[in-house]
Amino acid sequence: MPRVWEVPVHDSTRVRDARVAAERAAALAGLDEARTAAAALVATELATNLLKHAGGGRMLVDLVAPPMPSDGACLVQIAAIDHGPGMADVAAALRDGFSTTRSLGAGLGTCRRIADGFGLHSAPGRGTVALARVGARPKDPAPVAVVRAGGVNVPFAGAEYSGDAWAWARSGDRLTLMLADGLGHGPQAARASTAAVQALHRAAHLPPAEALVHLDTALRGTRGAAVAVAQVDTGAGLLRFAGVGNIGARLREGERWRSLLSRPGIVGVHRHATLREDRLTWAADRLLILHSDGLPSRWTPPSDADLPAADPAVVAAVTVRDASSSAWPVRDDTAVAVLAPTPAEAP
Repeated sequence: MPRVWEVPVHDSTRVRDARVAAERAAALAGLDEARTAAAALVATELATNLLKHAGGGRMLVDLVAPPMPSDGACLVQIAAIDHGPGMADVAAALRDGFSTTRSLGAGLGTCRRIADGFGLHSAPGRGTVALARVGARPKDPAPVAVVRAGGVNVPFAGAEYSGDAWAWARSGDRLTLMLADGLGHGPQAARASTAAVQALHRAAHLPPAEALVHLDTALRGTRGAAVAVAQVDTGAGLLRFAGVGNIGARLREGERWRSLLSRPGIVGVHRHATLREDRLTWAADRLLILHSDGLPSRWTPPSDADLPAADPAVVAAVTVRDASSSAWPVRDDTAVAVLAPTPAEAP
């Protein structure tokens, strides 16, 4: 089930909590001592930065799939999110040797170097998102894919498990992203969304409408879930989308955002004979955001010029931050998943 650690960091005592969360996530991911220490160092530095630069914020520690298709090994994802003043010089903050007071002296540059993936976004007056992923160091670098995915998950009221889950899978030229919102909260909702994740990997070869029929069968006996499935066929330059329930979807086409609509219902409870499937062009300027109903019904997609090239998980975290406030008044489990082209200059 989606285990998520949400750690509010408003005083120095919570820095330790962030470090412990990272260590526990590393244990679940099966990381060795060295990589566990790396995750703990990153969590400590990011939590300390929240206090130093923003007066506090939130840490989210989660187990996620790699942003590009690989062998499926889990990574520890550590996100620091704040509504502080933002950074005046992001480039300087990322240089090795730039350290914050009361930190370990590692600095964000060191965090970026020891992590398997690192992203930083800061906007004056809106706050900062720093996000790192730490996993077992592969023997060989993973091949670069033309599409990346990432997301964040916030459990309702600090619960151990989120009823939301996102995942993605690959079958040939088809790359499929799914977001599921299990009905209600707690472990039973998490079991439903976890069943959807497991079923997705068996249905990655199917187009979204057919995949939802497969998921409907897999979720029988659970509470059911709202589910949206988006699939990019990289060979055809085609995006397919289908959804059931209240999963939101926004597609950025150049400078314009378009809403993609799901059909009412609950996967695993209300069987549909037919499902609508949208088919749209997928190009280098596209960006797709899927979200559960934990976000407000009216939210504004991020307009930052640099976000389309950012790590998809950073885009997801910025979306959650900008749709909430410093009090973080979420009314439900909240998950945001993002699908984006890989920039040409990406390593």
